Amino acid sequence: MKHAGPQTLDLLNDLLVKVRAYKVLIEKNRGTFYRKSSAFLHFHEDPQGLFADIRAGADWQRFPVTTKAQQKTLLVVIKTALGSPR
Repeated sequence: MKHAGPQTLDLLNDLLVKVRAYKVLIEKNRGTFYRKSSAFLHFHEDPQGLFADIRAGADWQRFPVTTKAQQKTLLVVIKTALGSPR
């Protein structure tokens, strides 16, 4: 599974805008977010769909983000991890 390229990230633009609202995250490269000095969130593309990897504690968890409903689920996970956007 490869990291999401520019065209794929274009498809996720609305989601990226919402993730950028979390000022505790730093977007080092488009679609790759860090929390302090640790990688926190990035995206992948695959023939089976689009996916986000988010660091929950020491481990990574993968979430599908192809549909708006799946993206909403990811935003709930992010909010649980970080609190409300600031």
